[in-house]
Amino acid sequence: MFTIPGIDRGPKLGRKVDLTFQGDWGQANFHRICSWLCQEVVDRCTQDSRVSIVNGIGGADAALAIQQSKVDLAISTPVAFANMAVKGVGLFEGNAIPKLRALAALPQDDRMTFALDSKYGIHTFEQLRASKQALRIGIGQRDGLNFIGYAGYELMAAHGITDAWMAERGGCFVERERPEQTIHDASQGAVDGVVQEAIMTPWWQDYAKSRKLSFISFEPEIINRFERSHGWNAGTLKAGYFEGLDTDVGALDFSDFVLLVSEDMPDDLAYLITWCLCETKGAIERQFQHLPQNRTPLSYPMNPEKMARTIVPLHPAAERCYRDLGHI
Repeated sequence: MFTIPGIDRGPKLGRKVDLTFQGDWGQANFHRICSWLCQEVVDRCTQDSRVSIVNGIGGADAALAIQQSKVDLAISTPVAFANMAVKGVGLFEGNAIPKLRALAALPQDDRMTFALDSKYGIHTFEQLRASKQALRIGIGQRDGLNFIGYAGYELMAAHGITDAWMAERGGCFVERERPEQTIHDASQGAVDGVVQEAIMTPWWQDYAKSRKLSFISFEPEIINRFERSHGWNAGTLKAGYFEGLDTDVGALDFSDFVLLVSEDMPDDLAYLITWCLCETKGAIERQFQHLPQNRTPLSYPMNPEKMARTIVPLHPAAERCYRDLGHI
């Protein structure tokens, strides 16, 4: 039977809101999440309320937009990276954002991994460092905002694979803003390997099927170093996830979307949005339930107890909402 989750229930603001939510480039998952919340929030405010959804890249720009009061809510991924903004490390060195707060962490099971064309016979970073091969490796854009490009290059450089190392061998890093652009380059033979995330997507599957790949594990001591300094987490790309992947591969965990706000967001609004996240989640879950659990860009079912584990401190009203609903 068709039902509308949370219909005619929940807190009412009884006043007009005029909000701006920041999502992704426009065709990924953050805009869909923003659209869901837009409708649920406006349903519980006065009829003249408005929510604008603006584009972003889901990286450091999200926390910065909150800091600069450009938007009311912004989404970034992975959840662990937003903690860099609170601590003032990595891309936020010298610019900590202590007033940054979260409403929820929405589940996505993702990894950043390094894949290289197997024709080069390179299966470890030790073999790569010993190689004289001129390689073109696709990574995210290094513009001071893109988490994908920042993490990809920092990981490679920590393994000794720097711009200078690449140039000495006649190779280079090829930067792209979005993951599918890098994977497109790799599928077309424009790059020899990639350091990328969004592994659940069809284009990653197509890439792994169209070319024989060597998935190279990040060295544990390197990941551990970033865990201590940046709060990043190790992840595992399980054997069998991609065609030809016969063993588990050490990767960087790139999971979960964090919904960021300022601690200055009014309590009644933060409470309302958090209530909508918990009590109307079926509206967004049903948009992904046709996808297998290990191939969905938004995991389901969404568990509010886990959604409250945001790493970035919860907004006090969001925490109160989770408590009122019995989730913490």
